[in-house]
Amino acid sequence: MLSKVLSFGLIGIEGFLVQIETDMIGGIPNIDIVGLGDTAVKESKERVKSAIRNSGLEYPVKHYTINLAPADIKKEGPIYDLGIAVGILAASGQIKQKNYKDYIYIGELSLDGSIKKVRGLLPMLISARSMGYKKVILPKENEEEARFIDGMDMWAISSLKEVLDFLNGETETPIQKVEIKSFDEVVKSSANKLDFENVKGQAQAKRALEIAAAGGHNVLMIGPPGSGKSMLAKCFSGILPDLTFEEALEVTKIHSVAGELDLKEGIITQRPFRTPHHTATTISLAGGGIHSKPGEISMAHNGVLFLDEFPEYSKQMIETLRQPLEDGQITVARANQTVTYPSNFILVASMNPCPCGYYGSHDRECKCSPIQIHKYLSRVSGPIMDRIDIQVEVDNITYKELNSTEKEESSASIKQRVDKARKIQLERFKNMKTFSNAKMTVPQMKKFCHLSPECLTLMEQAFNNLKLSARAHDRILKVARTIADLEGEAEILPAHIAEAISYRGLDRKYWSI
Repeated sequence: MLSKVLSFGLIGIEGFLVQIETDMIGGIPNIDIVGLGDTAVKESKERVKSAIRNSGLEYPVKHYTINLAPADIKKEGPIYDLGIAVGILAASGQIKQKNYKDYIYIGELSLDGSIKKVRGLLPMLISARSMGYKKVILPKENEEEARFIDGMDMWAISSLKEVLDFLNGETETPIQKVEIKSFDEVVKSSANKLDFENVKGQAQAKRALEIAAAGGHNVLMIGPPGSGKSMLAKCFSGILPDLTFEEALEVTKIHSVAGELDLKEGIITQRPFRTPHHTATTISLAGGGIHSKPGEISMAHNGVLFLDEFPEYSKQMIETLRQPLEDGQITVARANQTVTYPSNFILVASMNPCPCGYYGSHDRECKCSPIQIHKYLSRVSGPIMDRIDIQVEVDNITYKELNSTEKEESSASIKQRVDKARKIQLERFKNMKTFSNAKMTVPQMKKFCHLSPECLTLMEQAFNNLKLSARAHDRILKVARTIADLEGEAEILPAHIAEAISYRGLDRKYWSI
């Protein structure tokens, strides 16, 4: 007897439909699974067999051929267990109702028949909804993750026996559909414990980070050890604008695929702040590997990627940042497949100006030779520096500043200005799929970055004197547009251009050695 049920798989962070065809015939008892499955898929026959028997259900001793279509797309993981089990139960006549074909089945089975959580459920549900599928049976442990997908009927069930009873209409108490929750109902408690009011001095660095948060610009801080670069970066997440529901779904999809989603919350409510150590591998940063999981670059999507001690990362890792900093996505090519992950993040990098850390310091003497300094700084290439919009110097504060009783501005106060500037940008780029000034396209720049004759003269002088690239020229304009937004100005003024240019000088100061 032949049965057909539906499930879903993953390619990167996008779901695709999988039809599970089960053919039960006589012959030597066995289960053959075809359709380009990995080891976890091949092993599902043992899990399914034990789950059916230990659930008190009948497992006919027959020969089963199970095809996972389309057969030319690689299937990974144990997410097809539930669909395979339902296919066997349907082929053996234990499912009496014909409407079992209307459901999508997603879940891993334990040997006792319980249904375990799966990773990547959210992107599969979103893809299923976009294809017009309305009914899904999923693991009880993934229920919170499914609560934010409206327009679908979903049932979170904890065991294979309950699934069979549900399909046959034999449950003693009706199984309720997953209750949909609004994103506005979620308590968005801030995980950030550091506040700019606890950072003494460093007015220029704070100003640079405010501009970066308001426009989504990349920023590099250079200064001696102990000047507060790391603390400034950790405070940065506290002034970022709140996630919109669409941004939260994008972030949650990535974290779900990576298996890092908190199942109690079900959705990411805070912008990610990722801080991989400089000893991390290139694959952990870029993504990929055996199961093509997203890396730190993608986990920071719609958030912050903080790279402390920037030159200590390998040359290969630093150069990996080129594509995502330019395109907002990263393509990982492996032998078995090519996957593109979104990676639209704000890069916040910090570094010492030399191996000893005191080159250019006002109060400490540098002990490094010019060759040592050049070798150290050359680990960060010119093309990477060209992609960093804001470069700011952070020097040690004085004793007077450290012990000052004057109250510093709080993160909440700075965030109010950032939110106001972002609101202007969201209105400006309405229906354009652009959410911040840093991501403006060339046509958008021509439309929204009109320059007066005075501004054009200033830009021409900077372009010629600083020998800027076309990319650096455009990034200065984007930063100037953000500065104007922070001040509530409709047009870019010469003062905005001048400040934006001032944030492009450190590569000439240090990298020209």
